[in-house]
Amino acid sequence: MTAYVSRRLLQLIPVLLGVTVVVFILIHLIPGDPTISLLGENATIAQRAALRHTLGLDQPLPVQYLRWLWQTVHLNLGMSISEQRPVIDLVWAAFVNTMILAGCAALIAAVVGTLLGVVAAVRQGGIADRIAMALAALGTAIPGYWLGLILIVAFAIDNHLLPSSGETTPVGGGGVSDVLAHLILPAIAASAAPTGIVARTVRASLLDIMRLDFVVGLRSLGLKEHAIVRKHVARNALPGIITVFGLQAGYLLGGVAFVEVVFAWPGVGNLLFLSIGDRDYPVVLGITLFVSVAFVFINLAVDLLHAALDPRVRAAVTAGRTKG
Repeated sequence: MTAYVSRRLLQLIPVLLGVTVVVFILIHLIPGDPTISLLGENATIAQRAALRHTLGLDQPLPVQYLRWLWQTVHLNLGMSISEQRPVIDLVWAAFVNTMILAGCAALIAAVVGTLLGVVAAVRQGGIADRIAMALAALGTAIPGYWLGLILIVAFAIDNHLLPSSGETTPVGGGGVSDVLAHLILPAIAASAAPTGIVARTVRASLLDIMRLDFVVGLRSLGLKEHAIVRKHVARNALPGIITVFGLQAGYLLGGVAFVEVVFAWPGVGNLLFLSIGDRDYPVVLGITLFVSVAFVFINLAVDLLHAALDPRVRAAVTAGRTKG
């Protein structure tokens, strides 16, 4: 298992390097000049040229990339062009907020999606199955930002039940209850699509196991259906379901970006939106690096958990190591 983990970690290096190269090039292909955001439209050509030289933007792209990559290896992501603050401080604060939002959305998706999937599988072909799958299809079809706008109108503008934007109330807020109140609507909006995917996956996984011969044999022995599902079917379907949970959690790190913009939640999505507008390349690259690293390590954790839960995966890993 140690060799498997080491091999997976080594495979992450070219993936991360490839991501940094592609994003670095795409960011610099965006039209616009960051010196205009800093100096304004009335700045002279000489002033802009001097600032570009100070920021190192007049150097060839390969030189800029290698310099940024070398600094990144030493945990130095540079300075924000627009904020004039260390990029790592800005991105880390926003990344923590995104993790909070994504974590709450993932929890909602896991609980609600699992319940819908189990109900649909146990009541296959019935009204409960159709309602559960209709809700799952609706969740995957509605864009998170559009659902967010509907929730803002329904719960913030029309009825004033929940706040519509930000992380805390500007005056007199800041406590845990205040943060949770601001978190409810964006978490629901962000969790809609993952909930639908989890529900459909749980239903399909359970039905696949329930059709196997050993389940038919357990029914013939007189075991009750709920006991078979809880003790035997769910246990065998769990590794595949856990994999989907992990993939959806990783998706939410980037998938909540539009929701953060709609609700002005101070996460990496909102920071990325503002940084692209300001042509703040160091911040955009820092956000991409944080999200990419988090995503690949979440996938690694899911693979390891899958191997721990599924003896067939462990046997394949051991067989591969023995053959090597």
